[in-house]
Amino acid sequence: MPGCAGRVPLKPFAGTIGNALAEPELHSIVPPRRVDGNLDIRDLAAGTTLYLPVEVAGALFSVGNTHAAQGDGEVCGTAIKSPMDVVLTLDLVKGANLKTPRFTTPGPVTRHLDAKGYEVTTGIAPDLMSAARDAVAGMVDLVCSTRCRPSCRARRGRPAPAP
Repeated sequence: MPGCAGRVPLKPFAGTIGNALAEPELHSIVPPRRVDGNLDIRDLAAGTTLYLPVEVAGALFSVGNTHAAQGDGEVCGTAIKSPMDVVLTLDLVKGANLKTPRFTTPGPVTRHLDAKGYEVTTGIAPDLMSAARDAVAGMVDLVCSTRCRPSCRARRGRPAPAP
């Protein structure tokens, strides 16, 4: 029957991944938070380097909610969920002082853009406008700190480093 079959390219990833919040009460992982949670970002796949803030001793890292495939975000609450084994390498980056998660991809996130990877900052906030503002501010901070752009730091209200 025409139109009844389809193909979905698989790109396995963990939908929830992160560290514990500093506040001692119980926390749901469903909303993403500043230390991560249920991000459901399909580009957090094999080869991606994820940087997470650490707020408690030992970080109390957790990972789960594995997906075989998903579109750009779980907008309708659907994805192709699948049990899987996850192999990770964890490193502590001292002095990173991250406010929210960010990640670097090893190559293109889609095949139609280019052959290079990407630096990505995230915005975690109660509303879309605040989240977008936080993501952009995080990228400006990242570019300023990694590209040594004094004028950039000055615009963000930070002192430029000494030459």
